[in-house]
Amino acid sequence: MWADFQALCDFGGRLAGTASEAAALDFARARLAAVPGANVREDPVSYPGWRCRTAQLIDASTGVSFPCAPLLGTASTAGTVADVLDLGLGRREDFARHANRIRGRIVLVRHEYPFAPGHVHRRVKLAWAQEMDAAGFLIAHPQAGVGPVSGSTGRNGGFGIPALGVAAEAADALRPLPNGTLPMVRVVIDAEDRPALTRTLIADLPGRGGDWIVVSAHIDGHPLGESAIDNATGVAVALALARRLASHVSECPHGLRICLFSAEEWGLLGSRLWLERMDAATRRSMLIDINLDSVAGASGLTALTSGFERLDAWVRESAARAALASEASGQRGHSIGARAGHSPEPGSSARADLPLATHLPLMANSDHANFAAHGIPALRLIAGFNTADSNLRLLLTAADTRDKVKPAELEQALALATALTWQALTDPATTLAGLAT
Repeated sequence: MWADFQALCDFGGRLAGTASEAAALDFARARLAAVPGANVREDPVSYPGWRCRTAQLIDASTGVSFPCAPLLGTASTAGTVADVLDLGLGRREDFARHANRIRGRIVLVRHEYPFAPGHVHRRVKLAWAQEMDAAGFLIAHPQAGVGPVSGSTGRNGGFGIPALGVAAEAADALRPLPNGTLPMVRVVIDAEDRPALTRTLIADLPGRGGDWIVVSAHIDGHPLGESAIDNATGVAVALALARRLASHVSECPHGLRICLFSAEEWGLLGSRLWLERMDAATRRSMLIDINLDSVAGASGLTALTSGFERLDAWVRESAARAALASEASGQRGHSIGARAGHSPEPGSSARADLPLATHLPLMANSDHANFAAHGIPALRLIAGFNTADSNLRLLLTAADTRDKVKPAELEQALALATALTWQALTDPATTLAGLAT
């Protein structure tokens, strides 16, 4: 698992539509094909892609250029020159308070830690700026020394305004003067919309029935950094889980389907289109989605349970059951490997500490949200929830690199993901159907 994680980071950021993404997909397909008994295929997914050649943010009075990152899918501009209006965090009340000042100006807001209750997502702030006729949009990472923040606009070829991610230092430099004069900048973005094609990798390990327990992760990332936490961690754990369970699934009531998506960073587009384009019967055959996204970079794990109350309870009960089994296994001196030949319980491991919290309200921040939109019980396993000082604060920046992840964090994620997957594989279909409420 650690070697897979390192290899994925070696490919770089894995932005969809680049050679980095293509190489990572080829690597992951080869790793899935090596899983005994796995039926591996690729489903092509066409999507409204985009490519940026140049992005610049220049102080109009001094000519100083600020480091910046074009938000994925941003609209182009040959040179928008406008005042910068700093709205702080950029919450709804901030936009409302300055409603009569936004039109024709470039709005500056702050990137918030995305894995906490009550945060406001970048695309929501961008939508408010567009609705109020802002000339452009800047979003700044709050921490000095990190550099610009990236992210998507969700425009997908539609209406948009020029949008850039910037560093904390740029936000500081673009504060109003003491007399209230607003700074003026010039934004240049040379980009084009272009149809693109990516691949969803599917590895099926059949069970006794014709339905599926889905374990998903996204392989694409951003050009900044290595997209290590987000989401080389999830892909590495998904591959390890497939290897761990491969020899056991054939005796289970349900099959195991590993789905590795791309174009997730484009507003969850890859999995959304993949699900929309399949027939309803195929969607119904997928009983639950366990999505692995950013599962290391902090010691604690949380399951985001997408508003499904029974799923939330099932997750907590399954984790507690696995912890008890793990503790008993440790007392007997038997590990999962020692039991693999008879009456296996792949959901347990030699560790007794399987901490898992849950968060019930839907957070549409990864591919699980698209499964949930089709009524499929879906959860996202994530590290660092509501822990703003964790390494997950560095997602979408050049600092999302492999040194932010510890092997023990990946092992803990694998233990919990395996526990939940094994419980789903062995539960009756009626039990799993009841989780969709």
